[in-house]
Amino acid sequence: MDTTADATAPGAPPRAGDTRAVLNGTTLTVDGLIALVDGAAVPEVAPEARERAVRSWHTGRRLAAAGRLYGRGTGVGAQRAVPVEEDDETAHGLRLLRSHAGGAGALLPARQVRALLVVRANQLLAGGSGIQPALVDALVEALRLGVHPAVNEYGGVGTGDLTALAQTGLALIGERPWLASPPPPHAKTPPPTAPPSPSPVRPPDTVTGPASEAVAEPAPAATADAAGAVGAGTGDGGVVVSVTGPGVVVMRVPGAAAGAPGPVEGAVRDAGAPPGPARLPAPVVLTPGDALALLSSNALALGQAALAQRELDVLLRATHAVAALSLAAVSGSTEAYAAPVHALRPYPGPARAAGEVRRLLGLPDRPPHHRGGRIQDPFGFRAFPQAHGSALDACERLRDVVEVEINCPSENPLLDPDGTAAYHHGGFFAAPLGLALDAANLALLQTAQLSAARLTALGDPGLTGLPAFLGGGPASSSGTMILEYTANSALAELRSAAAPASAGHAVLSRGLEEAASFAGQAARQSLRAASAYAVVVACELVAAVRASRMRPDGAGPPPPADVLALAAAVLPAGTEDRPLTGDVTAAVGLLPRLAAL
Repeated sequence: MDTTADATAPGAPPRAGDTRAVLNGTTLTVDGLIALVDGAAVPEVAPEARERAVRSWHTGRRLAAAGRLYGRGTGVGAQRAVPVEEDDETAHGLRLLRSHAGGAGALLPARQVRALLVVRANQLLAGGSGIQPALVDALVEALRLGVHPAVNEYGGVGTGDLTALAQTGLALIGERPWLASPPPPHAKTPPPTAPPSPSPVRPPDTVTGPASEAVAEPAPAATADAAGAVGAGTGDGGVVVSVTGPGVVVMRVPGAAAGAPGPVEGAVRDAGAPPGPARLPAPVVLTPGDALALLSSNALALGQAALAQRELDVLLRATHAVAALSLAAVSGSTEAYAAPVHALRPYPGPARAAGEVRRLLGLPDRPPHHRGGRIQDPFGFRAFPQAHGSALDACERLRDVVEVEINCPSENPLLDPDGTAAYHHGGFFAAPLGLALDAANLALLQTAQLSAARLTALGDPGLTGLPAFLGGGPASSSGTMILEYTANSALAELRSAAAPASAGHAVLSRGLEEAASFAGQAARQSLRAASAYAVVVACELVAAVRASRMRPDGAGPPPPADVLALAAAVLPAGTEDRPLTGDVTAAVGLLPRLAAL
């Protein structure tokens, strides 16, 4: 993926036309994916990638004419040996989408579904699926227009996100509604939405009409009264905009799907988001082979994994700053962070963790010998490079796996690039992804446990020389005592999330599919783990800042100035016994800023 952008101030939203992300099926990164998910970049399909998809579509048609292909000329799963007649192949694909759209549970947040759209579009542009290019265009158009399908949480087991992609497919053909995503910055002044790189080989019957006919202006705003009544209106172009409750917006194209399910409730537009135009991708008419080609992917798990990897990366970098502040607050030894120590065991992560702490504290590669009263510190400080470094390595490994998977075709059957063969295979079995996620979750637990240990140390007068629990009132004051409970409550959630999803087992489809990777479960656990980890580190940060403020001038090594200045400007200064929920919340919000130091 190529990205070009004008320089803007850090954190400033991009101006319209500043940024474009070119999807080409081969070079999408986690960073590029996140930019598309969050609307910081406008999706654009590389002409050569679309031509690759066109060639793959023609290959699929030619190979299907020469003999049956799984899922196109046959049933699926345990029905693989049941033939499908040629004149029934299109209807078979529609039945496949409808029958597999059986997800359940809560609707997923817009970011996760937008990540699915990015991943699936890019994978299809890799050219191994045989899907009609109009479906790729529609996926990209949904991203550009800021809409997404309603996708439920449960349904995948790491052998293809079948329910999520079936629900997506039904939205693409007009049988399920589109939900309004929070408007991306570029969508405030939408650019022309003509299909990218039109090709003469695109069949005239793959869409219901010109894109302009299905890109409709909004209906008069529907409203819900105080009792929660539903209102709806129809725009000039035929798009129905329904409000099923305060802030709930569902859009569909009427007539595109006779007998389709009713509007899906629970799609909440962000409070305060501008209404924007009700513009939808043109519904696509299925052709033979489209359905299974769309379903054969772990796009949801990969999108969730990418979001989790980005979150973990930010939190792990922020932890360097928090740990450095805690080390200074207890006058800890920096010998454990010396470069020669880590050169002897050349793991990248531990060396990086130690180096970051040295950098933040302004220390040389060979820090001076510790002259404090302790020969060595507790593990929370002394073993930080080893535990935290392992989490850094696991996070980078996860990034590597995600970036391989989002840039390669995963479809079964896989069409050979030279157009001569189709291979039936198990590339959709997401063991590499599931194992990388499990490893990241376990490694995160290790470093989280040391964060909780440092929090305990900060409340110990024997280590800090300060009042117990950093209380500023009478000797009986509780100070930051409760933060140990809060941190360990979050740590328990993280420990639960770190149970390896890959240890799961399932036998499905009459025994034909006798294993599963459960990568989707691992991805959801990673998102939970990241949220819990942020609370643990935030509790440590609140205590470390308070301890740094309470230390007498000249007592021990100076704290990292940039870290303390940034945190002290946000966190309250009082040491009296008071509720600390606001402090922890503010500290969680500080972590991305600390990660940038």
